Amino acid sequence: MAERVPTIPFELQPKQRGLAFDLDRALASVVSVKAIAPDDAFTARSLGTERLGHGVVIRQSGLVLTVGYLIIEAQEVWLRTIDGRVIAGHALAYDQETGFGLVQAMSSLDLPVLPFATDRDVTPGDPLVIAGSGGREATLAAHCVARQPFAGYWEYWLANAIMSAPAHPFWGGAAAIDEDGRLAGIASLQVETGDGKNGQSLNMIIPIGLLPPILDDLVKFGRPNKPPRPWLGIYATEIGERIVIAGLADDGPAEQAGVEIGDLLVAVAGEKPSSLGELWRRVWVQGTAGVEIPLLIERQDRILEVRIKSADRLLFTRARIIH
Repeated sequence: MAERVPTIPFELQPKQRGLAFDLDRALASVVSVKAIAPDDAFTARSLGTERLGHGVVIRQSGLVLTVGYLIIEAQEVWLRTIDGRVIAGHALAYDQETGFGLVQAMSSLDLPVLPFATDRDVTPGDPLVIAGSGGREATLAAHCVARQPFAGYWEYWLANAIMSAPAHPFWGGAAAIDEDGRLAGIASLQVETGDGKNGQSLNMIIPIGLLPPILDDLVKFGRPNKPPRPWLGIYATEIGERIVIAGLADDGPAEQAGVEIGDLLVAVAGEKPSSLGELWRRVWVQGTAGVEIPLLIERQDRILEVRIKSADRLLFTRARIIH
């Protein structure tokens, strides 16, 4: 596990002066996460079989919070501490709705635990430290530029994501630490806003306030203890005012129902979605996994009705949860 996080230029690294918390102690809670999934994993094609990112210690028992796409279907997980120790872990939980993942260290980490902030603690303009594994050289001084909804092409939506700038170049699972040294969220993506000279790279951060209501369930069951949302296996994008099917999960519900890449989505259960986020929310209000979702699609100037028997996405993956 020799991979190292790219070094952040010194002038962009956070400095202890002016901070109300012990920076180096907070950074010591961040670990490197390396996960290996089997070649035949459902997510191998989209996420690869070797994944590297970060996680943060949230309990003295060695519980590590990360972003779920790093560890889903992982058959091996390795954690590297700031002092160079490599410790085996296992993928304890994954939550499709929030995007959080949990890893349990298999032996003592003996690292500090970051306390949680709350959703209302981070507002636009607030300073943030985006902490990768490896100390200050892997950590970026940033700030919150917006709290806003975020829709992902993979049937994902957050009501109040944290957007930060500048963007960390190796963001997956990095800890977003607020001005009081508390964990404000987990970095998930880099997104681009604007275009050309007016463009800006941002990190999308999953707010930590989404975790406490489901944390005990994740530890006990590996997922929230409630009926899962309906999943279609659609990757969609907005082009102008239209929603286009840009991809399909292999042998997923939508592909089985005859949906094709390039189809234009016209309506869900008789209602036209105005955005990607509204599309996903209209699907989810139809019921739980297994419910039939009626879609109207446009294909080569023809309007077609397709009825998709939705599914639980995790049933398509190789479950490797140990409790």
